[in-house]
Amino acid sequence: MPGETKHVNVRWVGGLRFEGGAPDGPTIPVDGDGIQSPSPVQQLLIAIAACSGADVVSILQKKRVDLQSLTVRVAGLRRETFPRRYVSVHLVWEIAGAGADETKARAAIDLSLEKYCSVTQSLNPDIRITYDVKLG
Repeated sequence: MPGETKHVNVRWVGGLRFEGGAPDGPTIPVDGDGIQSPSPVQQLLIAIAACSGADVVSILQKKRVDLQSLTVRVAGLRRETFPRRYVSVHLVWEIAGAGADETKARAAIDLSLEKYCSVTQSLNPDIRITYDVKLG
């Protein structure tokens, strides 16, 4: 069942620095050293949080939560040997808004991580993804 094909171009700009994005679209910097911009593996964590965050915002709005703020803090544990891939990812969701409660938040997060988030669904299934919720 073929779907939509996405394309990006990545251009080397010197050192271990690159910029990339959709052809003829905006670009973002990527720094292999993580000095001038997030590294590729940091950007993977950002992608997890942003993808899942978009799902959670949408789901909570459908549950009539008047969202005031949402922050996702992400920690990824990598192997010590090559390939130094992630073996686990832990997200801490900080959610504030009228109507927000732990039941609604956890239901939205679970739906995103287990069903809707394209990024988490693209990861190796042996990567353990866990989370905590803090309401404010």
